[in-house]
Amino acid sequence: MTGPQERQRATALGAISILMWSALALLTVLTGKVPPFQLTAMTFAIGAIVGGAWIIAQGRSLRAAMAWPPRVWLLGVGGLFGYHLLYFVALRQAPPAEANLINYLWPLLIVLLSAPIGGERLRAWHLGGAVLGLAGIVVLTLGRGEVGFASAHWPGYLAALGCAVVWAVYSVTSRRFGEVPTDAVAAFCAAAAVLAALCHLAVETTVWPATTGAWAAVAALGVAPVGAAFYLWDIGMKRGDIRALGALSYATPILSTALLVAAGRAAATPTLLLAAALVVGGAVLASRDLWRRAA
Repeated sequence: MTGPQERQRATALGAISILMWSALALLTVLTGKVPPFQLTAMTFAIGAIVGGAWIIAQGRSLRAAMAWPPRVWLLGVGGLFGYHLLYFVALRQAPPAEANLINYLWPLLIVLLSAPIGGERLRAWHLGGAVLGLAGIVVLTLGRGEVGFASAHWPGYLAALGCAVVWAVYSVTSRRFGEVPTDAVAAFCAAAAVLAALCHLAVETTVWPATTGAWAAVAALGVAPVGAAFYLWDIGMKRGDIRALGALSYATPILSTALLVAAGRAAATPTLLLAAALVVGGAVLASRDLWRRAA
C-alpha cells in the first residue's frame, strides 16, 4: 500500500496527463493533413524516444524496459494501440460527435471498474462525480446540435464503445501490474508505433507535414499528449486514486474545447460553461477523499 502523500502525488501526476490530453485536438489540427495512422506512428515513435531518453538519463537499462512476459506486452500494447485503432475505425464509421460521446464513457468505466479490478472501495460520491462528469460531456455534445445516432452508423458506435472499454480496462488493470515500472511504457509506445506504421502503409497514402509549424505540432504531440502523458497516467493508475482520476478525466474534452476556442478554431457557446461547471463539480465530488485528507 502506498502512503497518503505518495498517493496524492501520484494522483497529481496522473492529473497532469489529463491536462496534456486537452491539447490533443488543437495540436492535431495544427499538424495539417497528415493521415491518422501515419500521425500515430510518428507521435508514438517520439513518445518512445522521450521515454528511452529518460531511462538512459536515469542510468537504467533499455533492455530491462523490454524484458516482460507476454501478458504485460498484451496489456500495454493492446491498451495503447488497441484504443487508437478502434478510435480511428469509430471516426471512419460514425459521425465524430457521436463517436466521441460514446468514447467518453471510459472515465465512468474507470470509476466502475476501480472496485472489482483496481481494488478500490467505491463510494456513492465517486460514482456521483463520474455521472456528473458524463452529464457535462452530454451537455457539451448536445449543445452543438450534432448528435443523431442513426442506425446506419452502428459499426462505428460499437467501435467507439470498444475504445471506452479498452482504455478503461487497460488503465485500471495497470494497478494489478504494479511491479512493472513505468519504463515499460516506452517499449509499449515503440511497439504501437510499429503497428501504426504497418496500418499506415496498408491503408493510407503518406503525407508529410507541410510547414515548420506543422512539424512542431507533430513534435509537441509526441512529447506531451502521446508521450509524457502516458507515463504520468501509468503512475497515476498504479499508485494514485483511480476513482478521482476517472472523474477528473472528463475535464479533457472541456479543456480541449476551451483551447480550440482560444485559438480561434471553435466558437464559444453557453453550453460550454454549463458543461464545465458539471465536470468541475463532478471532479470535486469524486476526489472528496483526497481534499478532505489534505485538509
